[in-house]
Amino acid sequence: MRVPSSLLYPVLSLTIFGLCPSMTIGPKEGWQVYSSAQDADGRCICTVVAPEQNLCSRDAKTKQLRQLLEKVQNMSQSIEVLNLRTQRDFQYVMKMENQMKGLRTKFRQVEDERKSMISKNYQELKDKMDELKPLIPVLEQYKIDAALISQFKEEIKNLSVVLTGIQEELGAYDYDELYQRVLRLDTRLRSCMGKLTCGKLMKITGPVTIKTSGTRFGAWMTDPLASTRNNRVWYMDSYTNSKIVREYKTMEDFVAGVVSRTYSLPYKWEGTNHIVYNGSLYYNKYQSNIIVKYNFDLGTVLIQRALEFAGFHNMYPYTWGGFSDIDVMADEMGLWVVYATNQNAGNVVISQIDPDSLQVLNTWNTEYSKRNAGESFMICGTLYITNSHFSGAKVYYAYSTKTSTYEYIDIPFHNQYFHISMLDYNARDRALYAWNNGHQVIFNVTLFHVIKTDDDS
Repeated sequence: MRVPSSLLYPVLSLTIFGLCPSMTIGPKEGWQVYSSAQDADGRCICTVVAPEQNLCSRDAKTKQLRQLLEKVQNMSQSIEVLNLRTQRDFQYVMKMENQMKGLRTKFRQVEDERKSMISKNYQELKDKMDELKPLIPVLEQYKIDAALISQFKEEIKNLSVVLTGIQEELGAYDYDELYQRVLRLDTRLRSCMGKLTCGKLMKITGPVTIKTSGTRFGAWMTDPLASTRNNRVWYMDSYTNSKIVREYKTMEDFVAGVVSRTYSLPYKWEGTNHIVYNGSLYYNKYQSNIIVKYNFDLGTVLIQRALEFAGFHNMYPYTWGGFSDIDVMADEMGLWVVYATNQNAGNVVISQIDPDSLQVLNTWNTEYSKRNAGESFMICGTLYITNSHFSGAKVYYAYSTKTSTYEYIDIPFHNQYFHISMLDYNARDRALYAWNNGHQVIFNVTLFHVIKTDDDS
């Protein structure tokens, strides 16, 4: 309760709960009722006024009453202060409780996201490790030859120092000894290169557009057996009804359109799958299954031979048609012909042929339909078949003549101009030559190589 300051002395205000009294006591006779009222529960609340000071100013009870009044006042004030603090603390606790609920929700979200990120990162790392695993054997082989390569570098450095000294002081060094050292180094380098075996196709990048010319279909090529100084280019526009072959001395002349020679073949060709191999052109004779070998230097046909049972003139072409029944190609292993026969139900047949006699040396029958192939090429004795000549093309079938087995693969490549009508591998350049909708382009290939060491059997 709170006592008004005007009544602190000598009046005592007490609240009495119970029945409201009806009596009245005079102010000079002793205690008197100052006011009375009822609360919400029906209890009587009365304020009693103590006798005046002059009646009992020296009474011991008056002194005690005054002390009691002061204590009541102090307690009332303390209760008010405590009540204010309690209300403030309660509001603070309510605020903190709401913040704690929000934090718990945040923690749950963070924990869920952390678990999700850990799972995602783990899977990404696992996928990356799976991609890197096939490279480990290659790196191991390269590591074996690292010391040998370092030795080569050191010897070359030493020879360079010697040559510099010779330039400064003519006759100061034994030329015969120097010449022998160069020969020994050359022999060892060639031996090292000989350890680089055939590889498996891993990736195709590009293309690089060399030139835009001709019709939608055609063929262009270089000789894989020519020396590095011989960079002649041959160009055969259209897939039929033509006998004209244009020759360019260099790739630069080809880009510039500077023709060095023009050849008129004795027979028209069929399709776009021709090959220049060791100075001669091998192509499919028009409306036949005959392969013709034409020598550029002599300007004459050296030999021609029929490919037994081979379909021709759009009987078993690639998906784009164009009389592409017979595909002559070359790789590191030699000269090949890819075609189809009735005996093999129209499926792809691979034959290795002798470059001089054109006789079939060996044949492999696959179970892949020739009409479902977009284009194909040979690398290291393995035939790679593309799924389409349109956009979104990829290499997805490989047949190994070494093991007579096949596998489905997934090697995409960018069909930039949306229609490939010729795709051939050049072993010297380690590249794919393509005729892509009137554009002459080159794709780079990445092969998985195995390096033989002296310990290999």
